[in-house]
Amino acid sequence: MHKKLSIGIFFILAVFLIGGMYYSLPYYVSKPGMAKELAPIITVEGGYQEKGNFMLTTVRMGRANIYSYIEAKMRKYEEIYPLDMVLNEQETEEEYNVRQLHLMAASKLNAIEVAYHKAGLPVHYKYKGIYVMQVLQGMPAEGKLQAGDRVFKMDGHTFPSSKDFIEYLGKKSAGDQVTLTYSRNNEEKSVNLILQPFKDQSGKAGIGISLVDDKEISVDPEVKVRTDEIGGPSAGLMFTLEIYNQLTKNDLTKGYQIAGTGTIDPDGTVGPIGGIEQKIVAADHAGAEIFFAPNEKGAKDSNYRAALKAARDIKTKMKIVPVDTFDDAVKYLEKLPKKK
Repeated sequence: MHKKLSIGIFFILAVFLIGGMYYSLPYYVSKPGMAKELAPIITVEGGYQEKGNFMLTTVRMGRANIYSYIEAKMRKYEEIYPLDMVLNEQETEEEYNVRQLHLMAASKLNAIEVAYHKAGLPVHYKYKGIYVMQVLQGMPAEGKLQAGDRVFKMDGHTFPSSKDFIEYLGKKSAGDQVTLTYSRNNEEKSVNLILQPFKDQSGKAGIGISLVDDKEISVDPEVKVRTDEIGGPSAGLMFTLEIYNQLTKNDLTKGYQIAGTGTIDPDGTVGPIGGIEQKIVAADHAGAEIFFAPNEKGAKDSNYRAALKAARDIKTKMKIVPVDTFDDAVKYLEKLPKKK
């Protein structure tokens, strides 16, 4: 009897423990990720070699279960975020993942543009259409389109930019029909959608998608950036530095291990990112000696100030350098003495 009772209790406990691994809580947990060397990821045809390394830094983000939630509560550099702080309104987790991958793609394009312009080389774009980032509930596109679809025609027309695509759609009214031609999993499809009013925008009608440009960049020499499944825009600055360094004869690394983070705009502006403290931890673990952090024009709550605080807390010897633009980072590195 006692043996059967013990087996029963053990079975119930095992089910509870295993179930705790698969039961998702309404939170995300982020923790320090990795600092990854960029030279194996980015290749400029005929590019110059470097003695040191530029590194991108990441955070690990995942849906919380009971164990990861408890672990994050106990560890200093792990953070817990409610779903609505990570996902946009009405956004699914699948759409979030698609959004992150397209933000990474846009970040790579911006990095190439800034680096080649800085090196005095021409850049050419070819617009191919738009990617669907999110489908709004209760709107015509729901159930017809999905995140990741590439729309390349509307009513048989192609467009030179997403701005023209939006302007064409904006001239139509609720009740009008449009035919979209799109690709999904390399298969061409078409769908007819009837515009309807947006609930929160008086007088405006649409099909209910958020979008991002689908375009190719053409440069000479050719550059390849392989990021696999890394998402988000936060590696923009470091991508730009690595590409530019391979394009120019003088090695900006000068033998140092250089990490950093920050988005990059086409004009070279460096923008803030999330998880800067965790990226400081990741860079320190990887042996980085210099870390570039978005300065946000000296704002009191800037990424730079948060990075500096984290660096002091973990007692790293890594130098934290504030930057507002790509040029700021280049000027700092140009003045840096070569590592002995």
